[in-house]
Amino acid sequence: MKTNEVKKLEKRRNKNNLWYLTILIFILILCIAISASFGSADLSVTDSLKIIASRIPYLGKFINLSVITKVNPNYPKIVWQIRMPRILLAGFVGCGLSVVGAAFQGLFRNPLADPHILGVSSGAAVGATIAMLSGIGFGFLGLGVIGTFAFIGALLTAFIVYRLSCVGNKLPVVNILLTGTVVSTMLSSTISLLMTFNHDQIEKVYLWTLGSFSGATWDRVLFLAVFTVICCGVITVFSRELDVLTTGNDTAESLGINTAWIKKILIMAASLQVAACVSVSGIIGFVGLVIPHCIRIISGSKHKVLLPLSGIGGAIFMITCDTIARNAVAPSEIPVGVITAMLGTPYFIYLLQRNKRKEMLH
Repeated sequence: MKTNEVKKLEKRRNKNNLWYLTILIFILILCIAISASFGSADLSVTDSLKIIASRIPYLGKFINLSVITKVNPNYPKIVWQIRMPRILLAGFVGCGLSVVGAAFQGLFRNPLADPHILGVSSGAAVGATIAMLSGIGFGFLGLGVIGTFAFIGALLTAFIVYRLSCVGNKLPVVNILLTGTVVSTMLSSTISLLMTFNHDQIEKVYLWTLGSFSGATWDRVLFLAVFTVICCGVITVFSRELDVLTTGNDTAESLGINTAWIKKILIMAASLQVAACVSVSGIIGFVGLVIPHCIRIISGSKHKVLLPLSGIGGAIFMITCDTIARNAVAPSEIPVGVITAMLGTPYFIYLLQRNKRKEMLH
């Protein structure tokens, strides 16, 4: 009897999660269309959807844009060449950071863990700062010199934190958290020191650290898309192991899971994802911290469901924030990191208060 009840409950949960996935995908598509409509040249959501659909293979031949181009022949170019790279870049960044945040919160068993906890973002910031101060003029994979240096700095930092944290073949959680915090603090001090001797570049460095998608190109979208598909895919493959790791290393090892190897793979994939995100957008906080908590409320803590829903939720949140950032005070822009912090902080405070009330009741 109990087995049948469990099966029914599991079936109901799967059905609900499928509905959540469908709803979030619909909201994401709507969000992309709305974002593509906003700007100096206003379009209707329907027109934006038609222009976007016209670029999709096989579907495009059924879309007629003659009515839209009669109003303004530049509308298709504005939507596809200027707005869509930025929207998709924001979506991939939000997706990547949210998936990494959800994975880190489970891996480190810490609800305050976020994608920047290992100091990778600080390493990227040092790399970007060096690029801005040096005046070197080359790029890699469409990133430009600042993005290239940021990517290299992030990868070097991840490697250093990893090597300093290892104890033989093991990777203790406490070690990597402490090492990440210390290295991040040291790198932040390095940035402050560099800016002290280069006052004329302070504003440029500061604005980069607040995050922006103003430099979005299709090359950057492709670069980040590859990393997001591979890294988030690897993290999602180990969703069952993440579920077990949240119960503790001893339990996981008793079930035959090689915790040291799993941690290394997850941290490597997550660090690569964060490095790629920061290199194209700068440092954007709160997304990887807040979105997984929002998704847990509706989906629960099973990573098989939590990770993909967090990715879609993060994309929706980031696209929304960037739309606000580029239109709120047009023609100027607000750094997108400011918007994510302003929207994320109140909800984070709400979560803390809710947890406090739960603890008081117990």
